[in-house]
Amino acid sequence: MSQAGNSPADRWFAACPRGLENLLLDELLALGAESARETVAGVYFHGPLSIGYRACLWSRLANRILRPLMTVEATDGDQLYSQLKTFAWSSLFSPQQSFAIDFSGQSASIRNTQFGAQRSKDAVVDWFSEHGGQRPNVERRNPDVRLNIRLSKGRAVVAVDYSGGSLHQRGYRARAGAAPLKENLAAAILLRADWPGMAARGGALIDPMCGAATLLLEGAMMAADIAPGLGRKRFGFERLRDFNAPQWQAMLTDARSRAERGRNSQLPEMRGYDADPKVIRRAQENIAAAGLEKAVRVSCKSLGELKKPTHRPMPCGLLVCNPPYGERLGDKESLAYLYRQLGEAMVREFPDWEAAVLTSDLDLGKAIGLRSHKRYRLFNGALEVQLLLFQLQGNVLRDSGPGASPASAALSATAASAPGELSDGAVMFANRVRKNRKRLGSWIKREQVQCYRVYDADMPEYAVAVDIYGEWAHVAEYQAPKGVDPEAASRRLGEVRAALPEALGIAASHIVYKQRRRQRGEAQYEKQDSRGEFISVNEGAAKLLVNLHDYLDTGLFLDHRPLRLRIGGEARGKDFLNLFCYTGSATVQAALGGARRTTSVDMSNTYLDWLRKNLAHNGLGEDKHRRIRANCLQWLAQDKEEYDLILLDPPSFSNSKAMEGSFDVQRDHEQLVRDAMARLRPDGTLYFSNNRRGFKLDESLLQDFDCTDITAQTLDPDFQRNKRIHCCWQIAHL
Repeated sequence: MSQAGNSPADRWFAACPRGLENLLLDELLALGAESARETVAGVYFHGPLSIGYRACLWSRLANRILRPLMTVEATDGDQLYSQLKTFAWSSLFSPQQSFAIDFSGQSASIRNTQFGAQRSKDAVVDWFSEHGGQRPNVERRNPDVRLNIRLSKGRAVVAVDYSGGSLHQRGYRARAGAAPLKENLAAAILLRADWPGMAARGGALIDPMCGAATLLLEGAMMAADIAPGLGRKRFGFERLRDFNAPQWQAMLTDARSRAERGRNSQLPEMRGYDADPKVIRRAQENIAAAGLEKAVRVSCKSLGELKKPTHRPMPCGLLVCNPPYGERLGDKESLAYLYRQLGEAMVREFPDWEAAVLTSDLDLGKAIGLRSHKRYRLFNGALEVQLLLFQLQGNVLRDSGPGASPASAALSATAASAPGELSDGAVMFANRVRKNRKRLGSWIKREQVQCYRVYDADMPEYAVAVDIYGEWAHVAEYQAPKGVDPEAASRRLGEVRAALPEALGIAASHIVYKQRRRQRGEAQYEKQDSRGEFISVNEGAAKLLVNLHDYLDTGLFLDHRPLRLRIGGEARGKDFLNLFCYTGSATVQAALGGARRTTSVDMSNTYLDWLRKNLAHNGLGEDKHRRIRANCLQWLAQDKEEYDLILLDPPSFSNSKAMEGSFDVQRDHEQLVRDAMARLRPDGTLYFSNNRRGFKLDESLLQDFDCTDITAQTLDPDFQRNKRIHCCWQIAHL
């Protein structure tokens, strides 16, 4: 056996998560440690007893402060036992106290930590039995004394744990959400981003996805000079025989005085937001437990609502966050849109600030779309994570993020392609398209419309619908009647293909063609392609994802634009139900309009996942926005909740395999509307819409409810020519 150091309190070891070693080294030196050196997941250092107390109280980065007692040979369990029995354990604690052993490491003879801990426990207990007869109790959860034994290469390092429990537990966080961020990792993030220096210069701290407010509270304690261990109930060294109570009390008094001065000083602005009200309540509890209510403020706000506060100037600051990643809040594909939304908010609202983002997935980090100037590899428990630091001044969003429209490619391709010789028919078609665009131009500019129908079989011989989606076009060829010569139809489609790039000013590569046939069952949902490419388009305040290649429909029914915007304008503070929700564009509008919560029901996983992406793309959390996969007819009959605003937009006909029998909107709508009205609150509004030509609302509904035909109000100028594309009623209780 070999004793460690010149005196029992001369040598120390501070354990920390991997990746924090150099930060911890600097911190310990600043606290007065001597001869400090890094190792994997920790720092060795020297100093008297007081440095152990100070490190426990003031270290923001360490997990544990260990005081090595001895190093012993331990080739097997018997040798480990006999060597540990040579130590005078009564010099450390009395037999009336409890203890526990944290054992790590294995060898050829000691094959699991439980066996090593058991033999070590036996040695300590037997020593006390042989030196006075009384045996101390073993208490795993809350012992008076905690011993740490680490086995490596046939030798065991024995230490006493001065922490008495991991130091990352500050005492202010009673509850945490899924995948909680450890407090010492939060402190490391802030130190890497130089938050203390920024706070000293008057910078602000904002966390747009604050969760339990861990980053904000660690930042506030740094700015207010509050010792991170000040809120802990006790430390392990307080139960040791050599505990110097007067020295410890002097340290506590000094730390409390500094904290009081800090809390009463002019602290920087520190704010946090989260989309989930339950999470915000938890954050408020933590802030109160830390006594920092005056310094840190949190409120319920989604990422899509993030704005830089304007109540006072904030020329510089740090935007810091730990966004969802991995399995915390959903699939990676959806999260990419949330990260892109974060990047857009960073450069839009905080162009002169700095930012720090923690993620476990570098692909998600890249989805932010900004260049990070530094990257650090860290660990949140066993999970490897990456810290990305951004200087936002002059940082330009890349165009390659999820949903980004490759505008430059389209424009350059258009400019490079000179129009060829057009036939008389193609010229006629191009002229009509240009005429329609000119007619719609003032409306498009005034209403900032990005997606609209520019042509809808205006000339019967050119039976196509041409829709604009930003810098793309989508062309749906209507199935020709039986009497039309297939060769003539093919020739005319060729003329459409030749005319559109010039008429629209859009590259041919950005015009997508499909043939529209009468659909039955799930045919409209069947894949036409498997590219998985989404582009982002704007509709009012919403950013919506469309897929122009993979399905017959794009994910956005343009004729329902006015109704979606109407719902968004009426949704504030209301509970919204979206039945047959498709890709959830109306849900997004309601959410952005301030809906208290939304519920979206559809039978298709494909479209519910699409809705999930749309929510993430707008920075909207999922907690207030339920997605339910169900047959709407069956679900309505079973649902017991009530709603203020309901959208009922069923298909004209369906015989899906997921439902019994078939659904015909003319035949079956009366009971469907009644079931929906049963879920509507007395002063609520139901919007019932469908695209069945010649549809007539059941007379009994007109008698039993207040039904107003608002079809004309839900058709914008681009659908005025085809007024039968849908019908729509506003229905309320009498």
